[in-house]
Amino acid sequence: MEKTCLIVIDGWGINVDENAKGDAIKNAKTPVMDKFEREYPFVKLAAHGLSVGLPDGLMGNSEVGHLNIGAGRIVFQDIVRIDEAVKKNVMLKQPDLLEAFEQAKKDGRLHLLGLVSDGGVHSHILHLFHLIKLAKEFGIKKTFIHFFGDGRDTAPRSAIEYLKQLKSKLQELNYGSVATVIGRYYVMDRDKRWERIKIAYDALVSGVGEESIDLEKTIQERYSKDETDEFLKPIIGDKEGIIKDGETIICFNYRSDRMREISQALGISPLPFDSKPLKNLNIVTMTRYKADFPFKNIFPVQSMDNVLAEWLDKKNVPQCHIAETEKYAHVTFFFNGGTETKFKLEDRDMIDSPKVATYDLKPEMSAIPVAEKVASRIGEETHPFIMCNFAPPDMVGHTGVYDAAVHAIEATDKAIGIIYDACVKHNYTLFVTADHGNAEKMLAEDGITPHTAHTCNKVPFVMTSKKVKFQKDEGSDVGLCDVAPTILDFMGIEIPKEMSGRSLLDKN
Repeated sequence: MEKTCLIVIDGWGINVDENAKGDAIKNAKTPVMDKFEREYPFVKLAAHGLSVGLPDGLMGNSEVGHLNIGAGRIVFQDIVRIDEAVKKNVMLKQPDLLEAFEQAKKDGRLHLLGLVSDGGVHSHILHLFHLIKLAKEFGIKKTFIHFFGDGRDTAPRSAIEYLKQLKSKLQELNYGSVATVIGRYYVMDRDKRWERIKIAYDALVSGVGEESIDLEKTIQERYSKDETDEFLKPIIGDKEGIIKDGETIICFNYRSDRMREISQALGISPLPFDSKPLKNLNIVTMTRYKADFPFKNIFPVQSMDNVLAEWLDKKNVPQCHIAETEKYAHVTFFFNGGTETKFKLEDRDMIDSPKVATYDLKPEMSAIPVAEKVASRIGEETHPFIMCNFAPPDMVGHTGVYDAAVHAIEATDKAIGIIYDACVKHNYTLFVTADHGNAEKMLAEDGITPHTAHTCNKVPFVMTSKKVKFQKDEGSDVGLCDVAPTILDFMGIEIPKEMSGRSLLDKN
């Protein structure tokens, strides 16, 4: 078995603009990484947007980067999975949605509950539109929408605009009605303020609220009293749409935390407050809201079986994960597929991050102590797989202080050199990549304003072995999900079927 060490640099991207001002990586002295690019197999990996399971065009981040690297597959965020299903019109292939629609068709009634806006944090109005369209096409006689007002992830007085969009869709389809309007303050509480949930619940199941034949006018009147979207007290738009025993409810919010209480009140006995309990509701949620909830999910939790750390453990390969405090969760929880559990043959080392107000004051952070700990672990020759993270390029990049970022890059390069020397001495092969870009763009487009965010640039992936090469036709589709399969292939360990990434090794 080939012994390997993986370094994940945080925030080290490759700037596509060779003349860009503020590229702290290009302008720093990096003899070690320069040597790697010159002398060893080197490829650029995509680390943003759909290539790491984020919405198209969205910059990568440390959590998602480590998750994809460790999982060996693209880990799609819920909104992306739903967007793709809508785009490809395959949502009804999800068995729990199909079953819910069949029940609703039999009963002649369906309820759709959720936050109606395009804020994109908890839900998206386009997902609601798609569900309404599907319900009509499926032949469900009546569909009732329970409109939760936003005003936090959107402008505080934008509900009327979203209501207009919704009504336009209902008129276009000649189908469906808005049964209730309730502000998220009441219906989406997450702090066990059951008195708020009760107000929403009583509106949904008993029609308690202000009845209105013109919802837009009623909301406008509320605005005149400074009652904005988030705080809209229940308005009843269609009394026929009050939820009854045995009916089918689809909760279309994909973020879980603020839907737990209302879904619990509707579907789990006993009620946490004094009100009329409903029986035998068929509740289906867009995603899993809580592990012990009995509700079915349209988009179940993605399997994270056999991520790299778990697979190595199953193959009886000892491993060690090392980082400083700032990035310790990334080499443990995120790299291990979103689980806190330490595997049987896994060791962990955490080096303290420096205690300074901002990291531009100590831009090298703890890169050298991390490198020395990794070198020490390599010297023990007891862990055939060792991985670590270097935090400075990202953490100092976020400060926007260019000179400090250059210092951070140079310290990181020096630290990588310490690990490389240990690898050479003890016959380890070193792999180096990054989770996303940052320090390669320290100035905005105007060349003056500090740029402190991540970037959408590709990241390096290098292997310090001349025994094999990377495939020449790797194309533009290679990404962070290909790191784990490549390492397993190099180590001579089979790649688990759950890893949809591929090995980039050319063995010809």
